[in-house]
Amino acid sequence: MTLTAPTGRTTRVLDGREAGSVTVDVADWDSHEGETLRAAQRAELIAMYGGDVEPGPKPSASDVSVFLLARGAGGEPLGCGALRHLGGQLAEIKRMFVPRIHRGRGISRLILSRLEDQAVARGWTVLRLETGPQQSEAIGLYASAGYEPIPPFGHYVGSEHSLCFERRLG
Repeated sequence: MTLTAPTGRTTRVLDGREAGSVTVDVADWDSHEGETLRAAQRAELIAMYGGDVEPGPKPSASDVSVFLLARGAGGEPLGCGALRHLGGQLAEIKRMFVPRIHRGRGISRLILSRLEDQAVARGWTVLRLETGPQQSEAIGLYASAGYEPIPPFGHYVGSEHSLCFERRLG
């Protein structure tokens, strides 16, 4: 599978599945595809943790600076991710999600890379994120991409369901 970014850069991922391309573009937070993916993520996390355990305010169109949507060659939504500016050079990755059927194909890594590109373009050099202890795939992705564990920050302080990471860009 060939993964193509809007900047024209291409990442080659071989997964033994059908050939095609994946594009990652800036999208409207309130798009139907975005809402559908975020609802699927919420359902997965609620089932995993036995309820909504996310501390703090949920991301919204008013506080998300950029929302990215990955689409397949036929236009089908494959995943998403967002950035919430926290002030200065600091931003938080929010709503990174690829449905289980599309995992293991490099789509999450591509979305993460494009979020990092978007952060750098805005002058944000430190990205933080929160994930849960039962999300081993996410933890593996972030660790392999150079994100280091940090103490909980902001609304995550004191949350038993939060693991926090940070990466300095550039």
